[in-house]
Amino acid sequence: MPTSDHTDLLLPSEPGQRALARELYALAAEQPIISPHGHVDPALLAEDQPFPDPARLLIVPDHYLTRMLLSQGVPPADLGVPTRDGSPTESDGRVIWRRFAAHWHLFRGTPSRLWLEQTFRTVFGVHTPLGPATADTLYDEIAARLAEPDFRPRALFERFGIEVLATTESPLDDLGQHAKLAADGWGGPGGRVVTTFRPDDVVDMEFDGWTTNVRRLGELAGEDTGAYTGYLAALRARRAAFIAAGATSSDHGHPTARTLDLTPAEAERLYDRGLRGEADAADAEAFRAHMLMEFARMSLDDGLVMQLHPGAVRNHNRWLHARHGRDVGGDVPQATEYVHALAPLLERHGNDPRLRVVLYTLDEDTFTRELAPLAGGYAALLLGAPWWFLDSPEVLRRFRETVTESAGFYNTTGFVDDTRAFCSIPVRHDVARRVDAGFLARLVAEHRLPMDEAAETIVDLAYRLPKRVFNFGEADQ
Repeated sequence: MPTSDHTDLLLPSEPGQRALARELYALAAEQPIISPHGHVDPALLAEDQPFPDPARLLIVPDHYLTRMLLSQGVPPADLGVPTRDGSPTESDGRVIWRRFAAHWHLFRGTPSRLWLEQTFRTVFGVHTPLGPATADTLYDEIAARLAEPDFRPRALFERFGIEVLATTESPLDDLGQHAKLAADGWGGPGGRVVTTFRPDDVVDMEFDGWTTNVRRLGELAGEDTGAYTGYLAALRARRAAFIAAGATSSDHGHPTARTLDLTPAEAERLYDRGLRGEADAADAEAFRAHMLMEFARMSLDDGLVMQLHPGAVRNHNRWLHARHGRDVGGDVPQATEYVHALAPLLERHGNDPRLRVVLYTLDEDTFTRELAPLAGGYAALLLGAPWWFLDSPEVLRRFRETVTESAGFYNTTGFVDDTRAFCSIPVRHDVARRVDAGFLARLVAEHRLPMDEAAETIVDLAYRLPKRVFNFGEADQ
């Protein structure tokens, strides 16, 4: 029997705790999914077209998978990953699938294997173990499912039990797909699919094409971004457009968590250097840090929840970036400091409960030392779930163990899947719910928490907290 077929997957092995965890997990499992931050393409649901073949759905766009094979000498082009210059890549989905299956052993013990096996089983109803000898069988079974109307994106959205899904777009996006979703009764304020404001490409001076992006921002907003005041006005205008499309949060993927409170004149001088192409790396970092302060002020005005995802060294694998572009597995985490980096923002706004800043990290060492004490001491701060390289059962457990004692459960957001892989959404939420059930069961078994409070807490973590934190309405008690 594949591991993923076990009903007690990820639950404690000790019989007494396992029995408690089963009860708690049953409560969480029936809750709708709130997916408040992720990178699913809104066109998927706006157009509602059939998915492509299994390889292009599950392997080609998943950099968790392709980077592992690259580490063992299999180039992304052999797995169908598009190239920047348009040079040929493998186009036969069955060949890609067979090549991936031949390397399936590389994923033993990884969350990627867990997610994919669970996707096979719970989404597609396929229980055959993957391997070189079974590759074609699985491919055919999944391809047959994808041809059925019940496996179109909107039908799966309903079956997954998703109540709200937030996508993530640049201010340069015209939000046309979200307009279509709204016209179909799926989007807009209070809708089932909403957008998130992600301004990195117009804030980070080190982003490719930053000056061109800033000019385009002004054109979209009808503002003169040749001046710093016009730039700020353009950002406010685009935030308003995103809110009209249903956005309840912004997201900021900076290299560090640094914040800086510059005077308007200082900020304008930095901005002008950037437009002239004279800004250096220190200027770019200072401008990013200052803009986090500006966005906090904007959030106080318009109510967007502010998410901060620092700590990624983007495009560390320069060959991979040059060959295939961004977001294909070439990024790595780095140590990230929060206490001093966030001090200017917290000095200004940290005690204002109208502001919500959701902090994430790729640096697990900061859970106990920095993040939990900060969230436990400032009204504006909440802790987001472990993400990306930390989105795994082991780290989800450690997060609860290290954060709860200082910050409690209610200075966290509940689970945030942050995924591009639409079919993995219910799987990732299920994994988090199972881990939380096990953690709460231990507290009950150790007589640290009554069962009725554990039952209330797991429903809060699975559903009520993310719904409330991200302004999707108050969850029913």
